[in-house]
Amino acid sequence: MNDITYPRMHVSVYVKDIASTVNFYTTFFGKPATKIKPGYAKYELSNPGLIISFVENETLVNANFGHLGIQVASKSEMERRLEIAKGQGIVSLEEIGTSCCYAVQDKFWVTDPDGLQWEVYYFHEDVEFNDPKYSSTDSTACCTPAPEETPRITSINSNSCDPNSGCC
Repeated sequence: MNDITYPRMHVSVYVKDIASTVNFYTTFFGKPATKIKPGYAKYELSNPGLIISFVENETLVNANFGHLGIQVASKSEMERRLEIAKGQGIVSLEEIGTSCCYAVQDKFWVTDPDGLQWEVYYFHEDVEFNDPKYSSTDSTACCTPAPEETPRITSINSNSCDPNSGCC
């Protein structure tokens, strides 16, 4: 079978207010939108390869979408990005050594103006344990804990897997 590669992923998200969305994502991505039109904005990122557009249409905003994530290659990179996001005041939750989606991860979360959650995470290893708080059938379960919770698990297995092996 041929190896099919795609240079970048595209995601389009409906939002309530394009101005607050642009303000948030310019802060989160650390760069301005590549295109802004009435009711529309687009960001083109090279690392990760992502084109994400936002379309202002309040009636189509989906509260139960789930979340988006960006995996980083090292624990130090996750910590560096966490410190930047803390400085920007956009961190909604921090989880260190959490067992989510049957993987030990260090991560932090940010939430955009429409409630869309992003995780920036470092994958340590696959495990057979999923934190019970992520086993709920509630729509906010795995992998998005309630923002008021701030779990801090500091003990993890020192064996780690390839950071490119994935999450959730």
